[in-house]
This record gives sequence, C-alpha cells and structure tokens, in this order.
Amino acid sequence: MRRNKLYLLLFSLCLIGYFWVGISYNQTVQRGTETVDICLFKQVTGLPCPSCGATHSVLYLLQGNIEEAVFINPLGILLFFSMILLPIWLAYDFLKNKNGLFNFYKKTESLLRQKQWAVPAIALIMANWIWNIYKGL
Repeated sequence: MRRNKLYLLLFSLCLIGYFWVGISYNQTVQRGTETVDICLFKQVTGLPCPSCGATHSVLYLLQGNIEEAVFINPLGILLFFSMILLPIWLAYDFLKNKNGLFNFYKKTESLLRQKQWAVPAIALIMANWIWNIYKGL
C-alpha cells in the first residue's frame, strides 16, 4: 500500500471511530441505554467476532475503568491508544514530511508475514474470540 493511501485510510478510520465512540458514549453514559449492535458477523452467525465489545472497552477506558475494559475486550485498549496516537503520528508525518508511520506499517506487515510472529498473533486473536464467545457477548 502506498503512503498517501494508507494515511488517508487511517485518518478516515480514526474519524469514523471518533464518531462511533461519540455516539456510543452519548447513548451509554448520558442516556443510560446500550449501544446499537452493528456487528454483521454476530447478526449473521449469532456469535460475537473477535472485536465485539471493543467499543464498550473504549468507553470503560474513557471512564477510567481499566479492569472492566480489559474484561470486556482487551483489543479495546489497543483501539483506544491507536485512536490517540495515530492522528498525532499522521499529523507529525504530514507536517514534517516524514514517513515514520508508513515505515512502522511496512515493518509490522513484514513481521506478520513471518511464521514466528503470525502464529502467536493469530493465536491471541483466536483466544480473544473464544473469550468473547465464552462471555456471551
């Protein structure tokens, strides 16, 4: 993937993420209602996907409840920090005409193509998925 395409994709995903977290925060915290379940995988299969609960996890982190955030979905922590760091990194690279984030992406992609990194990464995602199913998300 080319640098500008990646940066545009990440910027767009961050904006969508902020929008969704804002809507979910408004529904959950201010109105006391649950967020809308938009997981297509869950709607089709009846089973949660590995990322089900990530929005709730981010909301718990925003409230300072780290333990509940980890319990709901540990991927929410990664999502939370990504939503904070990515826009800063994107802005830095853009303003300074650097490629730091793009180089990080290429190195990460290269690592995940290697069996010794891919297998544990897939195992962690699968373990999280089993955990989500066990919890009945």
